[in-house]
Amino acid sequence: MTFDDFELNDDLLDGIYSMNFREPTPIQAQAIPAILDGKDLIACAQTGTGKTAAFLLPIMDQIHMSDYDGTETHTIIVVPTRELALQIDYQIQGLSYYTPVTSIAVYGGDSSTFSNQRNALKTGVDIIVATPGKLLSHLNIGANVSKVRNLILDEADRMLDMGFYEDILQIASHLPKVRQNVFFSATMPPKIRTLAKKLLHNPVEITIAISKTSKNVTQKAFLVYENQKNLMVDFLVQQENYESVIIFTSTKSKVKEITDALTKRGLSVEGISSDLDQKEREDVLLRFKGQQTKILVGTDIISRGIDVDTVELVINFDVPKDPEDYVHRVGRTARASRKGEAITFINENPKEQQSFAKIENLIQLEVEKPRNPPFLGPGPAYNPILKRNNNRKNFHGKKKNFNYNNSGGNNSNSKKKYYKKPFKKGPNRNNGN
Repeated sequence: MTFDDFELNDDLLDGIYSMNFREPTPIQAQAIPAILDGKDLIACAQTGTGKTAAFLLPIMDQIHMSDYDGTETHTIIVVPTRELALQIDYQIQGLSYYTPVTSIAVYGGDSSTFSNQRNALKTGVDIIVATPGKLLSHLNIGANVSKVRNLILDEADRMLDMGFYEDILQIASHLPKVRQNVFFSATMPPKIRTLAKKLLHNPVEITIAISKTSKNVTQKAFLVYENQKNLMVDFLVQQENYESVIIFTSTKSKVKEITDALTKRGLSVEGISSDLDQKEREDVLLRFKGQQTKILVGTDIISRGIDVDTVELVINFDVPKDPEDYVHRVGRTARASRKGEAITFINENPKEQQSFAKIENLIQLEVEKPRNPPFLGPGPAYNPILKRNNNRKNFHGKKKNFNYNNSGGNNSNSKKKYYKKPFKKGPNRNNGN
């Protein structure tokens, strides 16, 4: 199957092929025909599956092939973060190169940013890509959306996690009642279903590999103490001479600490966090995308808002508390059918170890935990005791033993499964033996 099979406009096809898109991904193959037919859609697909193009291409074809004059907005795309808004806007610019389709990213900023956005909306733009709060600000002062034909929610689960449920309903109340509605989400929690019942009409439902990491990602985890982490990063990024690495951490203060430590070691690294203004963030991302910067350090704010096909390695400096965030972090590598690596550092904190056990439970994969390199020394023991499993017994009628050890001791009798569901075993599992 090729993109020609969708019978898209020739100018749009030129843009598709100029961006090296060749064959549609599974989510594109299913979603594009449904959206072209004007049906409401709720689609569940993991990050890195090509879902952005899955909704952009049919919408852009609708705009280009209709009698829409461009003086009023045709489509509104609502996203959780400004980084994702910019990413989608950049992709629209690339795909629309040979078409007259116009777009603008609407997000928070200073007064001049707001004024520029207001003027653009007044003049007319085909596609608005916006964060909920800032879009509502424009709607409340009279932005004309009376002829909007499409409402798209991307990363809908993330928006609800961030508390935007009521904002989304308010946005919808400003729009024409007769319109096409499209939801894209990585997961399908009950709140998404509730929102879908309020906004969607007889939707087509598509589900592609919910909450799984790509098979093209090699995943490993190392048991390390906090004072070993920077040395481990140094070792990892230099032994394979990676050209493009993202390091995720939990707080913006850690972003600065890691960036400063790696800079002192002479590595090409920059950090990105809410401490930077929007222009500074955009400049950091552009340098990383252009491979002027080798290592990007950031929080989960970029786990869903950066689309760089060349990322070879993702390092989780600490374990994300939400298992879904792990999926999105890991999804930054092995994109566009490439291969990639994801390495997670697990310290001695019981909560962090339990969080990683929940991640393995979600992705149904026991991640390989190799022995630390000799120069680093042994790390902490691994004891991911999940409270809900404390009293569960194995098939012999005995309580399960969760004592995994990375310190070099003999723990061969403790390799018990602690998940509710069967899972695949990672290659060359060691656990420090």
